[in-house]
Amino acid sequence: MNAALLPEQQQLLARAERQSQLVNALLAVLPKHALLWNSEDTTPYECDGLTAYRERPMAVALPETYAQVQAVLKTCHALKVPVVARGAGTGLSGGAMPHKLGLTLSLAKFNKILKMDPVSRTAVVQGGVRNLAISEAAAQHGLYYAPDPSSQIACTIGGNVAENSGGVHCLKYGLTVHNVLKVRGFTIEGEEVEFGGDALDAAGFDLLSIVIGSEGMLAITTEVTVKLIPKPQLARCIMASFDDLRKAGDAVASVIAAGIIPAGLEMMDKPMTAAVEDFVHAGYDLSAEAILLCESDGTVEEVEEEIGRMSEVLRRCGATAIAVSNSEAERLRFWSGRKNAFPASGRISPDYMCMDSTIPRKRLADILLAIAEMEKKYQLRCANVFHAGDGNLHPLILFDANDADQLHRCELFGADILETSVAMGGTVTGEHGVGVEKLNSMCVQFSAEENEQMFGVKRAFDTRGLLNPGKVIPTLNRCAEYGKMLVRGGKISHPDLPRF
Repeated sequence: MNAALLPEQQQLLARAERQSQLVNALLAVLPKHALLWNSEDTTPYECDGLTAYRERPMAVALPETYAQVQAVLKTCHALKVPVVARGAGTGLSGGAMPHKLGLTLSLAKFNKILKMDPVSRTAVVQGGVRNLAISEAAAQHGLYYAPDPSSQIACTIGGNVAENSGGVHCLKYGLTVHNVLKVRGFTIEGEEVEFGGDALDAAGFDLLSIVIGSEGMLAITTEVTVKLIPKPQLARCIMASFDDLRKAGDAVASVIAAGIIPAGLEMMDKPMTAAVEDFVHAGYDLSAEAILLCESDGTVEEVEEEIGRMSEVLRRCGATAIAVSNSEAERLRFWSGRKNAFPASGRISPDYMCMDSTIPRKRLADILLAIAEMEKKYQLRCANVFHAGDGNLHPLILFDANDADQLHRCELFGADILETSVAMGGTVTGEHGVGVEKLNSMCVQFSAEENEQMFGVKRAFDTRGLLNPGKVIPTLNRCAEYGKMLVRGGKISHPDLPRF
């Protein structure tokens, strides 16, 4: 290294040399068109759906065969180069943000449905298959894949496995982990691995539940065997309006307490309904402080009985208006607003940061009122939409990323929401993952010993720590520094949270 160069110049030179070494090694195992390394080609990969944080990788590999994936991983392992897997890039926690000295491994070309078995009600698909494409292919057999994230038109099943994604129907039908039988892929060393099996149970430890939701830190997913379920005879949706947030929150708990498990139970506050109504014209009540969408599916008789019971509970809880879909088109219109909440928010703000915490259902009103106070504290707007049935919040903090002060206040706002969720008995994430976004909040949720246990699991699969490093699990030093920052700023506000 030339000592006459400035430190920044030395770093750039070292990166260029490292990049050249990586590119030359990968060109020996990949065709030239399957490798990107010029800045104009790698810039589109610099972030996922969390656009506030960006980094360019040294290179992007787009393999086309399993053998190429294996060869890429073996090469990176030998060179000790970090690898970050990427699907469609729709994640919202920075899980697919590149490593500046690493390789982004795109699975986009693995987009084939390998087997559709209507008898066993399963499908074997490659990791790059879109979520919605599975249901579209299964429709001819009267089947569909239940988990339905709002991004299902674009997100891939490999990404769903990484994040343990849910969707508006996860209350009744479960998350990704409840709808997957088997995951196949490769370790960072290029070893073929298989988690789960074709049967409902597999021998040995339940490693399937470990790899699902591991955010690309343990293995690279190439194939997934998913469960399919019969399409219901009928589905109808209730749209209920409330003039008070607490009434709406209490109504959610009351529906579940009545022994009813709706196919979907979603909630939107007034700012969110205004944003989506202007975008998709779903017919929402703009005078309501909150609306609930409650869906029932099953046989005609089951749906009619459940709709009646839910309507009764909602009226008893103070619903000011109740509308029930009378056709499939009307049901889809009710849901169109909820499904388009994120793009609708993009129309009213330069940027937004979508948080993702989970709280007990009985605390829904409490957290919404707390968020309203935070809006005043941080001088930023926040629109709320969430899976009310299982208490999974999705507050969308609206800000301008070009304003450094707004970005800083947005980060503090988001951390406050997560900290408050933990204090209310919840968790810092529900389905979007930790990524880079919630690393500091993991210090609030888990002790140093618990984080070290999670590192132990990672080391069992990835001794060198090359798969998606610097994500999900905070280091002891990071937590210590975060704790000092909170103490200095007087930010630790909940007596029942860790004191670092």
